[in-house]
Amino acid sequence: MATTMAPPPPGCGNIDPNYYFLCDICEVWGIGLETVAAAGILASLVLLLIFIILACRVKDKNKKNMVPIQFFFILGTLGILSLTFAFIIRLNKATGPARFILHGVLFALCFSCLLTHAFNLISLVRGKVPYSQLSLWIHALGLTFVQIIIAVKYVILTVERDGIDLARMEREQRNKDFVMLVIYVVFLMVLAFVISMFTFCGPYKGWKKHGIHIFVTLFFSIAIWITWISILLMSSISDEGVQGKWDDPLISVALIVNGWVFLMIYTVPEICFLASPCKPGDYPPKKSTTRQRSVEAGSTQAPDKEGAEEDVLLSANENCLQPKVNLLHFIDNMGQIK
Repeated sequence: MATTMAPPPPGCGNIDPNYYFLCDICEVWGIGLETVAAAGILASLVLLLIFIILACRVKDKNKKNMVPIQFFFILGTLGILSLTFAFIIRLNKATGPARFILHGVLFALCFSCLLTHAFNLISLVRGKVPYSQLSLWIHALGLTFVQIIIAVKYVILTVERDGIDLARMEREQRNKDFVMLVIYVVFLMVLAFVISMFTFCGPYKGWKKHGIHIFVTLFFSIAIWITWISILLMSSISDEGVQGKWDDPLISVALIVNGWVFLMIYTVPEICFLASPCKPGDYPPKKSTTRQRSVEAGSTQAPDKEGAEEDVLLSANENCLQPKVNLLHFIDNMGQIK
């Protein structure tokens, strides 16, 4: 006796049941989330285009050094918003590994970029030599690579080797594994939040605005992560049939909200400051050091600390001493006339 398949839900035609949430008008959460996610993807692409155009016009070397980090951050945000569709589509053998790998890796990329940016700002607000461009993106990608190893190892050893189907795994165990895989991401997020506080201490206030963007972005991100992890773990204890269907919408909402936080609180302000002209108060005054004068005179003797400090004072007070010298010269000339 042939089995009759259930008719597709309203709004869906003859498509695979895995994609019903993308078009089912009875399950409006899928249509609503994919609409907001699509808007975020479009906004990310527009901001990415604007960022590339403005990055080509940047003249400040320290801002230019941060361009690759911010570029990776926007790409990571674009990936986070796009990953929402993997949670709207039903969990299966294809979407399962994508969820478990990409979720942690994309967030690790974004938080690594924020952490690297915060470390660089600590030097800038104190007037010290910042990191080079190569060093910045190596640190950001290196921190992200750790999460890649963690996620790929889980999928290869746990899923492929043992033949475990994530879709058929017990929901409580699956949710615990999902949270366990992002512990390193949580560590990066909290560390970046703590480091961003140190960007508020320093004489060069122009760079503190960037630190505020990072601090506020991570503050909201921590609140979002605490919320979705708590709800996900508590709901796993509840009845499978009642609460199980809300796991995917919960993570989808967290992805979209966090993605928009990345765009509006960090990306947009950073793009606005990218093309702004450099202000003199953002950097220490230029100095003529004893080492420079020694090189010009052909000497190889290294400058001492007192000589360097004296040069800084002379450089800083050069304009103030000039009128006094002119006044003394005028008095001497008047005495000679008499």
